Parts: sequence; C-alpha cells; structure tokens
Amino acid sequence: MTDPFVLRREVQIAAPRATVFAFLTDPEKIVGWMGAEATMDAHPGGLYLIKGRGTARGTFREVVPVHRLAYSFGWEGRDDMPPDSTLIEIDLLDRDGGTLLRMTHSGLPSEAQRVSHGRGWAYYLDRLVIAAAGGDPGIDRGPSEA
Repeated sequence: MTDPFVLRREVQIAAPRATVFAFLTDPEKIVGWMGAEATMDAHPGGLYLIKGRGTARGTFREVVPVHRLAYSFGWEGRDDMPPDSTLIEIDLLDRDGGTLLRMTHSGLPSEAQRVSHGRGWAYYLDRLVIAAAGGDPGIDRGPSEA
C-alpha cells in the first residue's frame, strides 16, 4: 500500500526547545493551546490522549527529550481513522534564537483527511506558537470556528 497522503508543517516559535517540548508533552500545558483534557505518558509505548471535540488517541513510539517525538494517532469512534492508524513525527531544531518545529503527519487515509487535518494543524500550531512564547491563545474554538 502506498502512502500518498502526508501532511508537513513548519513553524518558528520564540521559545527554547525545552519549553516547546513541554508544551507538547505536559498535559497541563497542552490544554492551554489544544483540547480540554490530556493524558500523556511520554515514553515509547506510553499513551497519547487528547479530548476536545473528539478523542484523539495514540501511542508514543519515539521520545527524545527536547529534540523529537513520534506517536501514532487516530480518533476514537472513527472507522476511517481509528486510534493508532496514522503517525505524527515532530522534530525541534534550534533556529534564529528560538525553535523551528517540523511536523510530518503520515498515513492519512484520503486527500479529504489530509486537507481536514491540514486545517486542524494550521490552527493548533498557530496556537502553540502563541502559548509556548508565553502568550494567551484564547479559548480553543477548534479549527472550524477559527
């Protein structure tokens, strides 16, 4: 099976890698920019769970503090993209006095899901840029209401 539905994003964040990493792995920090509830067990084999408009669930595959995260991802109750069905890889690089976040979301089941998740990632990465730099991204209204 080929994997043509891949999404890539890059954002520059005015914060050090350790701060950005915490905003990706600490449940209290995550809910400041995404979702209403988060459970993170950030080690290989650990649980990735975020509840918001839906419940996203996966398993951490790779955790290299302040450098890299890789985890499976999908949605509870969705046959088209169930938990653990896709892969998210995030690399954090020192760049221009802050952090360059490079994200790849692979294994998406269709072009429609690639487009939909592209909107979601654009929305949430914009919120992460604000939160990790010490700002308030406001109420999470979700990408459809952004």
